[in-house]
Amino acid sequence: MGDFMPVKGSDCPERAVAVNLSVGDASSANSTRTATADQPPSVSNPKVGRSSRTCQFGEYFLGGSACRKTLSRKKKVKVNMARPIVTMDVGDDGVAIITMKNPPVNAISGEMISAVFAKFKAAHSRKDVKAIVLTGADGKFCGGADIRGMQVMKSVGTAWESGVVTMNEIIEDGPKPAVAAIETFALGGGLELAMACHARLATPNTRLGLPELQLGIIPGLGGTQRLPRLVGVAKAIDMMLTVQMAPAKDALKSGLVDAVVPPERLIAEARKWALNIASGQIPWHRSLARSDHLGSVEESLKIIKEKRVEYKHLFKNVPHPGACLDVVEHGLIKDPYAATILEERMSVELQVSPTGKALMHVFFSERAVLKVPGVTDTGLKPRQIRSVAIVGGGLMGSGIATAVALQQIPVLIKETDTDALKRALNTVKVNLENRAKKGALTQQKLQSAISLVRGTLDYKDFGNVDLVVEAAFESIPLKQQIFEDLERYCKPDCILATNTSLIDIDLVGAKTRCQERLAGTHFFSPAHIMPLLELVRTEKTSPQVQLDLINFAKVIRKVPLTVNSSIGFAVNRAFFSYGSSANFLAIQLGVDPYRIDRILKNFGMPVGPFRLADMTGQQISLATNKLLRETFPHRTLKMSLSDLMVEKNRLGEKTGKGVYNYKPGTRKEEPAPELSDLLAEARKRAGLGADWREVSISDEEVLEMVLFPVVNEACRVLEEKVVLRSSDLDLASILGMGFPKYRGGIIFWGDSIGAGHIHSQLSKWFNLYKSNGIGDFYKPSPSLERSASSKRKLASIVEVSQSRL
Repeated sequence: MGDFMPVKGSDCPERAVAVNLSVGDASSANSTRTATADQPPSVSNPKVGRSSRTCQFGEYFLGGSACRKTLSRKKKVKVNMARPIVTMDVGDDGVAIITMKNPPVNAISGEMISAVFAKFKAAHSRKDVKAIVLTGADGKFCGGADIRGMQVMKSVGTAWESGVVTMNEIIEDGPKPAVAAIETFALGGGLELAMACHARLATPNTRLGLPELQLGIIPGLGGTQRLPRLVGVAKAIDMMLTVQMAPAKDALKSGLVDAVVPPERLIAEARKWALNIASGQIPWHRSLARSDHLGSVEESLKIIKEKRVEYKHLFKNVPHPGACLDVVEHGLIKDPYAATILEERMSVELQVSPTGKALMHVFFSERAVLKVPGVTDTGLKPRQIRSVAIVGGGLMGSGIATAVALQQIPVLIKETDTDALKRALNTVKVNLENRAKKGALTQQKLQSAISLVRGTLDYKDFGNVDLVVEAAFESIPLKQQIFEDLERYCKPDCILATNTSLIDIDLVGAKTRCQERLAGTHFFSPAHIMPLLELVRTEKTSPQVQLDLINFAKVIRKVPLTVNSSIGFAVNRAFFSYGSSANFLAIQLGVDPYRIDRILKNFGMPVGPFRLADMTGQQISLATNKLLRETFPHRTLKMSLSDLMVEKNRLGEKTGKGVYNYKPGTRKEEPAPELSDLLAEARKRAGLGADWREVSISDEEVLEMVLFPVVNEACRVLEEKVVLRSSDLDLASILGMGFPKYRGGIIFWGDSIGAGHIHSQLSKWFNLYKSNGIGDFYKPSPSLERSASSKRKLASIVEVSQSRL
């Protein structure tokens, strides 16, 4: 993995920017400014940054930017939104109150921003208006941009109408002072509007921030220029790159807002503040002209250089963090007004970048996953889960108990003997203490959480719990017996769930009568940290139980992914080929396992397949492989390194040796000198004779041979309707397997590559290696083949599958 991905065409000495823009022209346009930072510009003064083009606004607001480019798309995409309303009321005191209304969060659209500018123009032209207050309706200032407008952009054309130039002219450089009266939040473009005003007042519950970078873009209405001048370069960069939301109290301390006032006094105080600026009692501050928080140019550039190094490990293979720093730097070296134009254009360029498209897709996937037809849209109300019992206090059981206790919910752990129970309770205690050390909970809440965790050796204590999660060993007979016992001891409306990661829930509950309250709750390890929770339903699981579990997942701060019961569910099913293909490459083709891991990490995976097997435990990998070999005998490998590792007690981190070796007491991996001998033995067991030769293969093909089978299996998951929608599987791949978020998820990434290329490569490998004992492992699935031949998106497989019902 490299540094921030470079983008093209820059004057910045260390990095390039994403657009071709003659900044010299914009700078010369700004050279006529005569007003000072504390003085209003004369009405007769030339306007800074005036564009010769008319500022028009199209159907969509683009990323905090009001600029609009011609969109290349085959048909017009409609976004169903109520039309925004912007009103202006002028009081007897001469203050014009401009109010933005666009429920539910007063989001900025092209129509909204155009109307805001029109009201500002009207206020400036009226003789009875002395000052302006900008605010939002219904107790909210502005939640930012209409992101769906950005998502539908296909490419950027040549038409250009600058909104930031208009904002510079009409709000910041207007002849009358403006004060932003902020309640609840000012985010993205909303905060950028507020920063263009000459003062900002906020209520105590307000949060402020520029979250654009989580969407793969940068602010587009001057945020990269105004924020550093209000709070300082270092803090501004931290706020933007880590998407920090500043509470009103912190915003006041940093200089982002000028006062914090009670909600009932907000408008009245803002009116006074605006009039005081107009009368000269309070300085007239223009944000772009301020330098009191900047220090010298040399000091600011040093800070930016240090921030590039600091954030290098967080942002890899993506252009937007580097672009953000470039624009901040550009405004410091040259002119902030010209930099706002550069920022705006870069923001639009990034909206159509692969990273921008991917991260916006993930943004909407996170919201879609909460919608389960027939469950969340029925009018049912979720029942609160007030107490939980866990059967089995091992690694998973103790992790689940920790996740529950962290939210101050009583939890009961059952074990088979006293020693095992003591270990489980101690593990939960240590987990909670570690979270407290990291600031996740106070000492008071730590002690409360510890006190809520109890242990038992008897099911008789389960009589009043609302939910039981079975987290025992992956054995069908054992699990069936546990659920028979639970049915006898638990109350009739208690939800009975299993944490199995692979076994079909119908098999687990085959001997259970109460099928309607049976479900799977597949946590990912470590359960108190990993965010994904697969909620597995059978055909008999009631909508009420499903809704209760969705709500419970949100309470314990997990992302609930509803899946239909099948072997491996969504994540483990789609990704079983991740390790299988890596093993084939290492054993059959002779590719160095460490090289394979390195290639996958460079792609953006948190760890490669061999390091992952060491982390989770080689014995877990082997057990998974055995079950999948039984279920899918024609497309699974008969031999993996896990077979050999378990036999030799090289279980990974747990034993200090696996594919890697580990220093005692650490998780730091080192190459194992003995690995070459282990690989030779694995090849011998796989039946490879003395004539075996290593195959030369490029890094690109290694990557494809590992990940294309995952895409192939993911297509089967969609075809079999294991998930409700393709975006659910994308989100699951990110949260469950660490697939890089900036690539949009496994199906989204597959579509970015193209079904045709994936099908062609898999077909080539299938014909080339089918005699190597791997059967149909590389054979394209029927759904992938149909997508390739019809040139349809892989994401449409689940829709096509459902339409055939």
